Amino acid sequence: MRGKNNWACFLMILAGIVIGGFIGSLFPNTFLNYGQSFGLSSPVVLDLGILVLTFGLTIRITVASILGIVLAILIYRFI
Repeated sequence: MRGKNNWACFLMILAGIVIGGFIGSLFPNTFLNYGQSFGLSSPVVLDLGILVLTFGLTIRITVASILGIVLAILIYRFI
């Protein structure tokens, strides 16, 4: 892995997740949408009087997103 950039790999994996999620949403009633969601079900609010911060994160891992990650890593290895 000479000369390969770790940021490029990270961006390829993110692109694989996004494209896999998009493909999963195109076929809603197939095995591609089977997965698990985890994270905060309701956002956490921090009210400081002057400033109000709202934190929330939900991650959904599906079969399509895992396939997108694998495909992105394979493409990265051959570039």
